[in-house]
Amino acid sequence: MASQREQQQEETHFRVMRLLEKEPSISTREIARRVSISNGAAYYCVTALVDKGFVKLKNFARSKTKGNYMYELTPRGIRAKAALTVSFLERKRHEYEDLKAEIERLENELGVEEDNEPKNTGDAV
Repeated sequence: MASQREQQQEETHFRVMRLLEKEPSISTREIARRVSISNGAAYYCVTALVDKGFVKLKNFARSKTKGNYMYELTPRGIRAKAALTVSFLERKRHEYEDLKAEIERLENELGVEEDNEPKNTGDAV
């Protein structure tokens, strides 16, 4: 089982790859804002994805500022994203089941039935 830090890193990579796939010309600043990480972390993440061969950079051909890039998932990146999607979904389903069980325990403690109304215990309030 992956450590919490590894899971967080996987989730960040997954979210960044989804953004890059949907919006190839997105800036690292915008990635940082949408994923709720620092600008440095966004840059580090994108660089790591490029280094792993999951993403490649392309300069805009007619850009006056050469700092504008387009990101493209490589075939290897597409496979990695698919694997991360399965892992992410599995983890979220597990979290959902844990949360559902916790809600049920709390409702039982409070005496709340499924329709969210307190159970009638016969005590007048």
